[in-house]
Amino acid sequence: MKLSELLRLECVRAGSTADDKALALCEIAALAKRSPICRNVTEEDILEALQDRETLGATAFGHGIAIPHCRMRGVHDFVLGLMTVPQGVDFEAEDGQKVRLLVFIIAPREESNTHIRLLSALSQLLQDADAVAQMIAARSNKKLAEVFMDAAGQDIQTVEPMLRSLVHIFIQDESAFKRILDVVSGMESISLSIVDAQNARGYLAHNPLYAGFAQNGDASTCKVIAAVIERQLCNEVIRRIEGVTGSLFACMGVMVTVQDLVYSAGALEM
Repeated sequence: MKLSELLRLECVRAGSTADDKALALCEIAALAKRSPICRNVTEEDILEALQDRETLGATAFGHGIAIPHCRMRGVHDFVLGLMTVPQGVDFEAEDGQKVRLLVFIIAPREESNTHIRLLSALSQLLQDADAVAQMIAARSNKKLAEVFMDAAGQDIQTVEPMLRSLVHIFIQDESAFKRILDVVSGMESISLSIVDAQNARGYLAHNPLYAGFAQNGDASTCKVIAAVIERQLCNEVIRRIEGVTGSLFACMGVMVTVQDLVYSAGALEM
């Protein structure tokens, strides 16, 4: 899918006179509500979702541009819209510049991966200073949409990537580390990296309060294996590790954590 195919023409406005951020968000909510995709949510719902997102951090990213966005239940597809404010509006940008071009997204609650890719594609497109300048200068909604669609030729990957999990294996036993690395690295579709760490005792011993513990065993190193793997193979990873350690619930010196990833792309060389 292309960015240009996601733009909803009914959600384009050139020449807003909004003079503060609150009013700009109100206008964006009203624009978004024009789309049939938002028929199951109210304008007030959209505004509240946009405001909630802004409380997490300003969506202005400098050079007079902002991408207000939110995810909502009741929205079944993406609503991408445009609004220009020629005189500029304070959107709390880090560079202090007033925002003159707003590209907004109302996204389905469940489509977080596609939402991330859409934000990435927009941020790349909006690095084209000439296209941005032409959009800001557009005198009509039609011209604003045309300039955007001419610039927005790139495809957005909309097929969901394979579900993956992040596995951390913390190992304090050097011999166990070598055996665990051997059995885990032999698995297919796995990306591994290894981090050298140190047991907490090594750091605490530098604090006079805990200095006495330096005498109770050495401050041995610890290795951390970080592995990204297909979610369906997590049980197999744990089975292989327990083939080395025995039951992890009765193990001292090895700890395993598993986290499901919201987004994962790319791979690492072994």
